[in-house]
Amino acid sequence: MSWTRVFVLPLLSILLILTFSSVVENAAVKDDSKAGEHKGAAPQLFMPESEASNFFRRRNRRSPQYYAEYQAEQRVRLTANERRREYNEEQRDEFENYVEEERDEQDERTSEKNEQFREYHYDGQYPRYYWFH
Repeated sequence: MSWTRVFVLPLLSILLILTFSSVVENAAVKDDSKAGEHKGAAPQLFMPESEASNFFRRRNRRSPQYYAEYQAEQRVRLTANERRREYNEEQRDEFENYVEEERDEQDERTSEKNEQFREYHYDGQYPRYYWFH
């Protein structure tokens, strides 16, 4: 069986079910050609074409509302950048403190090992030599 049959047969069956079902008939919208007879909420939802085009024409121009929105977006961006900068600075400071502590511990361990080495190999003939930091 070819792949086209596998796809076409279910699609045709779905199409037949939809055309003969009552759901399609209930979903149909009546075409009222009379524009003056709006009932209920229809006049509030729809406006004449001229008003709609004027509305979109007005909204294309820059207005104080858009400038205020732009400023608000910029403030949000600036605060996010500031928070990110502070977080990165805090992480960097923590890492620098960690590295400094590790270096200090390493220096201390090294000096202890050197001191133990000197004490072990000291033969008593020469005066002791201490490293001063």
